[in-house]
Amino acid sequence: MTFLIRVVVNALALGAAAWLLDDIRVGGDTEQQLLTLLGVGAVFGVVNALVTPVVKLLSLPFIIVTLGLFLLVVNALMLLLTSSISDALGLRFTVDGFWTAVLGSIIISIVSAVLGTLTDD
Repeated sequence: MTFLIRVVVNALALGAAAWLLDDIRVGGDTEQQLLTLLGVGAVFGVVNALVTPVVKLLSLPFIIVTLGLFLLVVNALMLLLTSSISDALGLRFTVDGFWTAVLGSIIISIVSAVLGTLTDD
């Protein structure tokens, strides 16, 4: 049940980023967009659970030297990776450019934090 809640929170956060930024797009009509966001939310959750900890561990010296600002780069790269995996799976979710991914990751982090506090067990 927790995984499903996390997928919905990710989908809402990704939808907010797509709504606010023109260079993050979800293809299809409204019903297809909702299903795409749920699929991308699941992919994003798996990427955050499996890939992000390894990347953070490997980039720990950069994170320390930049006082945590390098985490913005890590989060942007994870969003770009999610976009690539989603495209490979046939989901119509695209992120155009690194700086869009940085802004998108900031939006996703804020929305996820707010929704996470509302859905906390």
